[in-house]
Amino acid sequence: MISGSNLEQVLTSGQFTVTGELGPPQNGNFDIVRDKARILKGHVDAVNITDCQTAIVRMSSLTAGLIALAEGVEPVMQMTCRDRNRIGIQSDILGASALGIKNLLCLTGDHQKFGNHPQAKGVFDMDSIQLLGMVKAMRDDKKFQCGDEIKSHEPRLLLGAAANPFADPFEYRPIRVAKKVDAGASFIQTQ
Repeated sequence: MISGSNLEQVLTSGQFTVTGELGPPQNGNFDIVRDKARILKGHVDAVNITDCQTAIVRMSSLTAGLIALAEGVEPVMQMTCRDRNRIGIQSDILGASALGIKNLLCLTGDHQKFGNHPQAKGVFDMDSIQLLGMVKAMRDDKKFQCGDEIKSHEPRLLLGAAANPFADPFEYRPIRVAKKVDAGASFIQTQ
């Protein structure tokens, strides 16, 4: 087992796996996330906690994931490359792991021009494939992206990626999924 998460156990067993999605609110209301988690509890194997989906400012996926975890719902924390560089990403990954998050869905992220801050500068220091490779190296090789060693408590995360089989160019979709698996994805979720 990589992470020991419930999601990993269900996937490894070959059972049909059900995940839900919890979009954090556009405010700091703890109760909204708690109430959504309570609705999902007992009906899903894990719940995806989105990371400022559609490039709209929302409560962080880490914070919402911790609320879900406290309610007994296993989170799949989504991490996009749009809003943070590799230093910030690695920092958030260490923090998530320290706080008990065991699943990470690696995404490039929606372009900021589609969100509520179209004038914002997108970071996109890396894409989802590079993100997967970086987190896999942190987990398996105990190395930060710069090559420095993680001396202890490396993040033991089950890594996932997303795929849209209906996006153009269609012939490129299987190639991109294969690259994500090669980079470290243990599961793929369709969009």
